[in-house]
Amino acid sequence: MSMKKETPSDVRLHLAAVNGDVRSIRRLLDSGRVHVDCQDKEGTTPLILSAANGHVECVQELLEQGANINCQRLTGTTALFFAAQAGFMHIAEILLENGAVADTPSIDGASPLFIASQNGHLEVAQTLLSNGAKVDQRRLDGATPLWIASQMNHACIVRFLLKYGAQVDSLRRNGATPLFKACHKGHIDVVQELLKYKPNLGLLPNGETALHAATLFNHQRVIRLLLLAGASPSLPNQDGVTSIDLAIQSKNKPVIELLCSHLTER
Repeated sequence: MSMKKETPSDVRLHLAAVNGDVRSIRRLLDSGRVHVDCQDKEGTTPLILSAANGHVECVQELLEQGANINCQRLTGTTALFFAAQAGFMHIAEILLENGAVADTPSIDGASPLFIASQNGHLEVAQTLLSNGAKVDQRRLDGATPLWIASQMNHACIVRFLLKYGAQVDSLRRNGATPLFKACHKGHIDVVQELLKYKPNLGLLPNGETALHAATLFNHQRVIRLLLLAGASPSLPNQDGVTSIDLAIQSKNKPVIELLCSHLTER
């Protein structure tokens, strides 16, 4: 998509959209010298700028003046993507009510739901899903909204996405599940939510288990939860190393005792 060079009027319209100056937007559009969807060299339109900066009145004015609601920047991102990224609930609702496509992805495959989940914007995520967003739409690396919410420690989003039917074991291309990532990071609240949905506690396509991830980083509370859920401390990873072996290698006495005590119980 080749962009025409911006005119001085285009630049003024973009500035008014960024600043939330609805009067200037009206005046410039009424002059007839500038197009409502004029794009800068990145493909950004006035609507995208107003949405990204949280200017509700400007968004409404631009839509009334015929702005293309689904215009994409060169990166594939739309006005809805930016509203979702910033958590601008009211703007997201206005855009969806006016026909914004809920799932338009960026060039790396991140949907508005993905970015809302990544940034912890629960209400926006709920609104997107009730307007037809796909709960498991993947980024190019295979990460789903649930995967990214688990990595970022947004337990309330994780709980909601799971209730909405998100696949608990949605794999990233590297073979890691949301549970593996949450265990690796030590996100206890996320781990608790994921465990309610019976995630895979065995060997994953990445050659490890969730318990290996938790043990490697000495996340004791997570280890305890995994053991209670039925994870095996004697299950070897692809290199033949068990979680107990990992604990012994790191000379972590409390973790060794925790894992060994569970071994005797079983």
